[in-house]
Parts: sequence; structure tokens; C-alpha cells
Amino acid sequence: MSFSDLGLTDEIVRAVTARGYTQPTPIQAQAIPAILAGHDLLASAQTGTGKTAGFTLPILHLLAASGRGASPGKPMPRVPVRSLVLTPTRELAAQVEESIREYGQFLPLRSTVVYGGVGMQPQVQRLRGRVDLLVATPGRLLDHVQQGTVDLSRVEILVLDEADRMLDMGFLPDIRRVLAQLPKQRQNLLFSATFSDEIKKLASGLLHNPVTIEVAPPNATADLVAQKVYPVDRHKKRQLLTHLIQQNNWFQVLVFTRTKHGADHLVKHLGNHQIPAMAIHGNKSQAARTRALAQFKDGSLQVLVATDIASRGIDISELPHVINFELPHVPEDYVHRIGRTGRAGTEGEAASLVCVDELKLLADIEKLIRRSLPQEIVPGFEPDLNAKPEPIPNGRNRQAGGRGRSGGGSGGGSGGGSGQARSHSDRAPGRAAAKAGLSGRGDRPKPGSNTDSADPGRRRSRPGSPGSRRSARRPAS
Repeated sequence: MSFSDLGLTDEIVRAVTARGYTQPTPIQAQAIPAILAGHDLLASAQTGTGKTAGFTLPILHLLAASGRGASPGKPMPRVPVRSLVLTPTRELAAQVEESIREYGQFLPLRSTVVYGGVGMQPQVQRLRGRVDLLVATPGRLLDHVQQGTVDLSRVEILVLDEADRMLDMGFLPDIRRVLAQLPKQRQNLLFSATFSDEIKKLASGLLHNPVTIEVAPPNATADLVAQKVYPVDRHKKRQLLTHLIQQNNWFQVLVFTRTKHGADHLVKHLGNHQIPAMAIHGNKSQAARTRALAQFKDGSLQVLVATDIASRGIDISELPHVINFELPHVPEDYVHRIGRTGRAGTEGEAASLVCVDELKLLADIEKLIRRSLPQEIVPGFEPDLNAKPEPIPNGRNRQAGGRGRSGGGSGGGSGGGSGQARSHSDRAPGRAAAKAGLSGRGDRPKPGSNTDSADPGRRRSRPGSPGSRRSARRPAS
């Protein structure tokens, strides 16, 4: 099957071919016809399966077919946004809008992106012109709604991308506020890595007779990813990571930590051992995050250290190594993490450095993915069999309420320019312990402990407090 067989316009097929793609991926082959037919969609796919093109291509086709695109050489009057894509993070928003530009480069359609962490005025200027497709993070989009700088009253197609992550980050109240601005008659597309109970509940209230697509078994890990666990004492993790990188001469290594401070300390340690590394997390400016990601993609940066949420939107087709310096509290996040390697038919390696504190987390992951992970003890880093587990603070602060005005590395402001769509801008802990030579069982994380790996400025406000109201004076999200 080719992209032209899916019924896409010649202009879109030409743009896709220019990027080197000739055949649709499974998610694209199923999603594109359903969207073109006007159906609501509930889709689950692993990271790296091509889901972004799975919704951007048919949306571009539908909007172009309606004949209301911009005319070359003529002024662009402000018109209501016709398609809205909501994403959880700045990086993912920028990636999606870049894909829209590239796939729509031969179409008379215009797009832009808005997210937090940068000034609003450049975004306001772009929104004053024609914007057919808008990609946004929820917080910054609501800023523009409040200030009257965006019109969502005629949105024809809504996309919630990585909806599971948006719920994890507490964006549900913001999503509801956005939905209140949209017309009732519209097409809704919901993409999620997993079909959790929360996602099913959201889908039941949002989607109308949706087509459901699941291109991989629930919570499956990519077949081409070689997964391995390295048991080690907690105080030797940094040394072991350094040893593995230097001993194996690894380059383009994406390392995950639980906390922002942990990421910074690890970068400093690696630098002290002549391993070029940078961190991306919520306390970093947008410029710093963009610079680090660009250097990592072009191969000039050996190691990129990231928190889970800041890593969303990292899209590198042949990323060879993903390292879990610390296991995530939520097992599904393990699937998200290692899904960044082994993409597009290439092989990848995912290594996890596991101490006695994390045995329960490891057991949860193995239960989720329905397999035991092979383990290797590195000489010189043998774990202490008498070590006692210590509690791990839980950084995943899932509160039911919405964000206060937050800045958020994941929240919405705008990078990215607008313009014609062009390419200048896409449990068995005992068994695991026995195999590893580890003993003991880690305590469950304490709910609400604040070692958040989320992006900056995600302050939460108690109901009735000054920060609980949206105000144009609060920091950008």
C-alpha cells in the first residue's frame, strides 16, 4: 500500500515522498482512512510508530479539500482556527507543527504553534493573520482565549495528542476549558500510548461512535530494543553509567532521571569525566532546551539527560541508546522511555541501572510488559547483598485540580513561527532480586512527595488561593 492508495492529495503525497517515506506505517494505514471518512478516532500506538503523520496528513487533506486556504499574493485576513492540536509539552508541540509545515508545504494552508516559556506578543502577531491549523499546549492557549487573541468557535477538527501524558500532568481541567470554547459539531481525534481507565473515561465523554485503533499490544515494548538491567548500589550509579558509556564508546545516549536536580548533578558528573552532556527539564529556559536538543540530534552532544515530561517530543529516527539512570514510578513511563530507540526498523539498546530501592518498580515494569528483563552484573560494581531499601519520593504529583498559572515547560507559549506550511520550521520481586544478586524490597513511593520531573513552573494552587485563578499577570505557561 502506498500513500496515494489512501486517497491523499497529490500535493501531500509529493511532500511525504520528499521526506523519504513511500509506505504508510500500520497506524497511518488505519487512521488516515478513518479520519478522511469523518469518523472520531481513539488510537493507541507506541512512540515512534508514525502517529503524528497519521493525523496531520488527513487533516491537511480535509482542510485543503474545503477550498478555504490562503491565496498566494493576497492579504491574509484573520479567520477562525479550523483545526486544533493540543499537546502536553513545548517540544512535542514544536515537533507536530514542524511536521504540519513539511507535509503541507505544497498546500495553501497556514499553521502556527503557541506554548509557554516565551513571550506572547510574537504569538499574538501571528494569530492576527490566517491560521488554519493551530498546535498548542493547554495553558498558553487559554491565555490567548482569555485575551481574545484566538478564535476557536469554528474548529472543525480537534486532536488530543499524547492524551495520557496530558492527564498525568493534570491538564484535564484546562482541556475542559478549551473544549468549552469549541463548537459542538466537530471531529475529535484522541491519541494515547495506553488505554488506561482515565483515557477511556475521557474518550467516552468526548468521542462519538469512534473508530478504535490499537496497532500494538497494550504496553508492549518495541521488538528491536535490546533491554537489560544492571544491578548496582545506589551510590555507584553515576560511576557505572560513566563506565558503560566509556567502555562501550556510546554516543547519542539519552539518559532518564526522576528529578530536575538529579539531571543537573548527573550532567556535572559526566562533564567531570570528559563526557559532553546537557540536561533538558522544566527549570531550563526554552532556548537552552532547544539548543541541547539540536546538539544532541546532530551528534555533537554525546549525552542528553532528561526528565520524563521534558523528553516528550524528542524525535530522533536512529537513537541507539536509552538509559534509565533511575526507574520511573509509573511502569507505563518505562515503555514511553525506551520507545525512543528501536524506531523505524533500526535496532536500539535500553539499559536500566537498578538499585535495591527500585526492585518493586522493576517488578511492576516486568509485570506490565509481561517479560523478565535480562540482568548483568558489571565487575567492580557488584551490589551489596546486605543493602537495605530506602523509600523513593514520588515525583508524580497527580492532583485532580487544574494548574495554577504556570509556566511550564510543558505548558503552552510559542515558539515556532507561522506562515505557509513549509519545511523551514515533526511482579516478581523475589525472582528479579535473586537473578540480580539483590535482596530486599523497595518501599512504595510516598504520594505527593515533590521530586517532580515535570517541566518548570507547574505550580499547583489550592482552591481559593490567588494562584488558582487565571490571570493575564501570571507567568506564561
